[in-house]
Amino acid sequence: MVNHVNFIWNIAESLRGPFKPSEYGSVVLPFTVLRRLDAVLADTKAEVLKIAPTVATAPEMLQQMKLTDAAGHQFYNTSPFDFAKLVADPQDLRANLTSYLAGFSSNVRDIFERFEFDKTLNKLAEKNKLFAVTEKFAQADFHPRTVSNIQMGLVFEELIRWANERSNETAGDHYTPREVIALMVQLLFALDDDALSKSGVVRSIYDPTAGTGGMLSVADEYLRKMNPGIQLSLYGQDYNDQSYAICKADMVIKGQDVDNIALGDTLTEDHFADKKFDYGLSNPPFGVDWKDQRTYVDDEHTRLGFNGRFGPGTPAVSDGAMLFLLHLISKMRKPEDGGSRMAIVLNGSPLFSGGAGGGESNIRKWLLDNDLVEAIIALPKDMFYNTGISTYIWVLTNRKDENRRGLVQLIDGREMFTKLRKGLGSKRNELSPANIETIVGMYAAFEDGEHSKIFRNEDFLYRTITVERPLKLNWHATSERIDTVFEAKAIQKLNETDAAALRAALDRLGADTVWKNRTAFQKALKDAAKAEGLSLPAPLLKTVTTELGEQDDTADTCTDTKGNPEADASLRDTENVPWDEDADAYVAREVLPYAPDAWVDHSRTKEGAEIPFTRHFYQYIPPRPLEEIDRDLDAVMDQLRAMLVAVEQ
Repeated sequence: MVNHVNFIWNIAESLRGPFKPSEYGSVVLPFTVLRRLDAVLADTKAEVLKIAPTVATAPEMLQQMKLTDAAGHQFYNTSPFDFAKLVADPQDLRANLTSYLAGFSSNVRDIFERFEFDKTLNKLAEKNKLFAVTEKFAQADFHPRTVSNIQMGLVFEELIRWANERSNETAGDHYTPREVIALMVQLLFALDDDALSKSGVVRSIYDPTAGTGGMLSVADEYLRKMNPGIQLSLYGQDYNDQSYAICKADMVIKGQDVDNIALGDTLTEDHFADKKFDYGLSNPPFGVDWKDQRTYVDDEHTRLGFNGRFGPGTPAVSDGAMLFLLHLISKMRKPEDGGSRMAIVLNGSPLFSGGAGGGESNIRKWLLDNDLVEAIIALPKDMFYNTGISTYIWVLTNRKDENRRGLVQLIDGREMFTKLRKGLGSKRNELSPANIETIVGMYAAFEDGEHSKIFRNEDFLYRTITVERPLKLNWHATSERIDTVFEAKAIQKLNETDAAALRAALDRLGADTVWKNRTAFQKALKDAAKAEGLSLPAPLLKTVTTELGEQDDTADTCTDTKGNPEADASLRDTENVPWDEDADAYVAREVLPYAPDAWVDHSRTKEGAEIPFTRHFYQYIPPRPLEEIDRDLDAVMDQLRAMLVAVEQ
């Protein structure tokens, strides 16, 4: 494998000058795919060329069936050219390459179109590099008899990694660090080693944000080392053209079904809507809004509810990561069909953002109510190429082992890292094999400890209750309060006669009397208005009463028509009550000693869920003694004095 990689990157180095190092991948990746496909199709090339003219006028579906049968693969090439013939005619190489690419079946031709390979070929031709590159690739023996699908896949993965490191300014957009993927993959399979090691095992793996296919590739490599005979089907989707092209090319090189990789926005174009998978992996974009997808997502949520992907709710439009989480869960097999396990990387926001009754909280509660959260692992900061924020791996499953049911494991891996000697973009830290082994070991052991804690699902649930205080007002017809009354919109709509009568009525009340009972005040107001020849309909009476009143804890409690106390909105408060605790008992203990007249408006109660990860691993570090701090300050001051003396001398 190393020889092949070195051979290809020697070709890349020959591009120095006309191409920047960050552009090498745009040349060597599609050329590697092209050379591999050329070698794969070589043995059946003659048969395909023989069949092609006979089906030229047949319906497209029949053409494809006949030609794929002849090729012995899910793709074919009807062009008479191969690499040997291409380099044999240097004069017409550019035109012949166009013809050669056009001969591929559409499912492979799509790869080169998304690579924008035509632009690359034009630039190579313009810089007089096309023949040299093509000739060197023609010398590579990529025939399956020489390089197996697995070996070729490893070569291509190494090329992808190499290309991404040379363009690391954008690597984070489509490239998850290899060791993070390794951790996710090992977490995904840690509890299934025995089942996956048996003969005849068939499994499917899916990544809805596949990028260049790194997660699928690492999972494939890991499982094939564990069980060389395992039958794996890898599926993925991505919206970025080049990432999609690389991923699809990687899967083709591995011998996977060429149609298992789809292009499109997963949130609006689910290309695998009718499929379920054994395992899922995803690293969706961090903190990216979904306003462009909002109309579609909201429509699916409203129209399909729990029959669609977003039944539990939708998060704030500023961050769509939880939509991908819900999408991934929608791909789980039913428990009676074997169930599924999924792993997804998220930032910290999905753990706690949004209050009770909000979209994020509703999603978390649904996950916990359905016992789908198996573990959450906190990663070190500065692990990714394009962000230094805190990140977490969520392990989700609908087939928990008996001892894990109803429980969630939190693992704190924030300090388990190795410093990089040289940073790559925002990436400063990495997980060593020992770090990964430690984290996976804690996950498999499922025990309480310093860095691993076990909780019941209910420990993360709560109720937000509304605590009301009675409305207590006094009414005092001072000039300032009267002016406030006439600033109200409803009062400003009165005609001049009624407005003057109302002001006279309020003046009649007098500035010396203070009412602390609303009924008594309203009776006095009605009498004063009647004396001025003004009728006060209920809406107008309510407006004047509201505008003229001020809070007064010594006043009588205002009541409704049934005699029930009215609530003062300005004193309204909310409390989060643990799930297992009675709301009234909580209020009796936490609220009533300080506000004896408070009560709970149960009609406003909302259910919520949050996972305050860092709180559960917080360790109090007491401050240093003042004497020690004073000694340090004195020492620093002595040093400064000594420096000043030295300067003066």
